[in-house]
Amino acid sequence: MRPGRRALLAGTVWSLLVVPISAQELSPRAYWPAPKGTIVGFVGYSHSSGDVVTDPSLPIIGVDSRLNTAQVGYLHTRSVFGRTSNIIVELPYTWGSTVGSLEGEPARRDLSGVGDLALTLSVNLLGAPSMTRAEFQELRRNPHPIVGASVRVLAPTGSYNPDKLINVGAHRWAVKTELGTIFPFSPPWHLELEVGAWLFGDNVEFLGMTREQRPVLSLETHLVRRFWPGFWASLDANFYGGGRSIVDGAELEDLQRNSRLGVTVVFPFRRRHGLKASYSWGVVTESGGNFRSFVVGYQVLFR
Repeated sequence: MRPGRRALLAGTVWSLLVVPISAQELSPRAYWPAPKGTIVGFVGYSHSSGDVVTDPSLPIIGVDSRLNTAQVGYLHTRSVFGRTSNIIVELPYTWGSTVGSLEGEPARRDLSGVGDLALTLSVNLLGAPSMTRAEFQELRRNPHPIVGASVRVLAPTGSYNPDKLINVGAHRWAVKTELGTIFPFSPPWHLELEVGAWLFGDNVEFLGMTREQRPVLSLETHLVRRFWPGFWASLDANFYGGGRSIVDGAELEDLQRNSRLGVTVVFPFRRRHGLKASYSWGVVTESGGNFRSFVVGYQVLFR
């Protein structure tokens, strides 16, 4: 096979593996406010497994991944121009393996390392001014519609080897902008809707070439049921599309048009502590990773 053709095929596999990892996220209660000064620390573990759906005309088959991620994070609720705002910092560590066959040749990649650092700023634009704990309790008793916006930035800080096809880090900047709303039906029930877009910088060290990527658009929804303070569950769904790649000037056939379902449960204990568990799976996967993901986490309220 010509080196250029092999590189483009490799680029296709890389894009199908890496793009969905961000787009597949399901994050209920992202815009539910907290009292000013709230500080939460959290740790978590996730396991994702599944295959990768590629263009059937390509000589790439049997691409299968098993990925594990441990994550630590920090959330701080502050007042920005009198509105409730959250600053979230997250750092993952990922390990796992990917196997497959490229033109009849078996291939395997074992990987491990620190992932890309994530920083998120969210601001409630309507319905949730910066509040005291007493005011927050009143919002719980009498909820009303809330509108928020957020910016999430992934910095190229993760482990990356420019000579390897699959890496933990993406070696590029990525930014997601999002607008979200909360519609309460009654004190225990509410519906969340979020629309967003991922924008990507270029990876100029991709197997000796430059890899570009078009934006990924996403729509996410959550039906949330609150049982008592801190104890809630949700049914989650999303759709994401776009993300076609350009490697060395050639456009790849890796357009994403996929959707996922999931469930999430958070259970509090000993007042300041909580456990979180979620499971999600692919419903429609035209191209990209068809992963099943399980997440468990622990969070503690410091203030």
